[in-house]
Amino acid sequence: MNIKHINTLGELKESGYQPKSIKEEIRTNLIKKLQNKQETFTGIIGYEDSVIPDVERALLSKHNILFLGLRGQAKTRMARQMTELLDEYIPIIAGSEINDDPLKPISRFAKELIFEKGDDVPIEWIHRSQRYGEKLATPDVSVADLIGDVDPIKAANLRLSFADERVIHYGIIPKSNRSIFVINELPDLQARIQVALFNILEEGDVQIRGFKLRLPLDILFVFTANPEDYTNRGSIVTPLKDRIQSQILTHYPKSLENALAITEQEADVAEEQKEKITVSDLIKRLIEQVAFEARGSEFVDKKSGVSARLTISAFENAISAAERRAIISNEKQTQVWVSDLIGIIPAITGKIELVYEGEQEGPYQVAMNLLDKAIRSQFVHYFPNPDTLKRRAGRKGDSPEVVDNPYRPITSWFDKGNHINLMFSSSDREKINQLYKIDGLHSLIKKHFSHANEKEAALLMEFVLHGLASYSLISKKIMETSVEFKDLMGSMLNIQSSGNYDDLDEEDFK
Repeated sequence: MNIKHINTLGELKESGYQPKSIKEEIRTNLIKKLQNKQETFTGIIGYEDSVIPDVERALLSKHNILFLGLRGQAKTRMARQMTELLDEYIPIIAGSEINDDPLKPISRFAKELIFEKGDDVPIEWIHRSQRYGEKLATPDVSVADLIGDVDPIKAANLRLSFADERVIHYGIIPKSNRSIFVINELPDLQARIQVALFNILEEGDVQIRGFKLRLPLDILFVFTANPEDYTNRGSIVTPLKDRIQSQILTHYPKSLENALAITEQEADVAEEQKEKITVSDLIKRLIEQVAFEARGSEFVDKKSGVSARLTISAFENAISAAERRAIISNEKQTQVWVSDLIGIIPAITGKIELVYEGEQEGPYQVAMNLLDKAIRSQFVHYFPNPDTLKRRAGRKGDSPEVVDNPYRPITSWFDKGNHINLMFSSSDREKINQLYKIDGLHSLIKKHFSHANEKEAALLMEFVLHGLASYSLISKKIMETSVEFKDLMGSMLNIQSSGNYDDLDEEDFK
């Protein structure tokens, strides 16, 4: 249909245009996409076999939808993408506040205009991008905001009584007629405001201030809610929940590969950073593993969830940490080292809610523990499991030194009193030179990653040190400007090496 030549109601009738409800419109376009094997929701990773099929079934059933899930699970993004299932353009009566269908007008304005001008009523065409309304539910939202109210200023200007329908100021929902309307965080709406939605969802009409007014609105409603909200801030009243036909549960990425793809897609990395900084697959996996560790941590509130925004922010921070170091060291090219991941701590502490035990531990320490656990979890995917070597030694009745232990030359080097101190601001060459001082470290990398180039090998060498520390084979101490590695026993025996006994009582020496 060439809409450019259709400017009046008469021309629209002659074109053979047939109106249909928004839910029927979405259903028809969804069927076409499914038949043509087209992707219905683009950029939504990890929902292909779970959430997306549920949404498609709901839309085929012409249901209003409630997305129920923890923070950062793409609930609003999916709702916004539903506009792609609408017709590209639809006609409305020009000047209508509530997108009146020219062939099925519902407002007094539209009906009077058609009565007055007949087929000469002017027509406008609106794009599907304009057919989306969204409201964040907050305790201060009123019925007038959502549904509408009498406007005394309009009554005065038009010299009309408050009994006249034309003095009504429509709220955001009537103005979203023939559109998708989203209410985010539905439980935050006060119960009396939720009650005002009953008629809209069941009968499709609105009532304003006792007017004998029936507006059969044509809207697809999408609601989002966090299960945590049911106890902390409010709840969805039962009759309203009963009127929402499909409740769809969202979830976090179930695999590390999906999590990697989401972060890669969403992270905001400048082109100059991409040209200057290399991020290895190892570093990306460590960052994603932090989120998986947080979701299983006893210190983190599971009801609150751990958003995908944590890893996105952490990834951006890691690149910026490497960029800052390169600027200070005057390097044109660099890579993200494991020690650069200290820079992601602010992204972790700001994205997790702690339980009481976590608060006692402290946000910084919890974040450091999560990073250490992520290193420990990923280490066994690259190198032999140190715990397995210990158990094997135990079964044979030998000491760990007798069993073929690939880490023995490294730990022996530290046992001799050697240590290294990797400065966070060191250049790549300085780091590499220090790492090559450690006996057995480079040969271990060459054995398991023979094709690694110098910088890849150096990164893996650093990773081995962090991994061995996470398995308590050597000690690691994070300081303000550096990370120090030394032998485990020596660091335990030198706790009071500073010789400062001012804090000890006389009783301690008895």
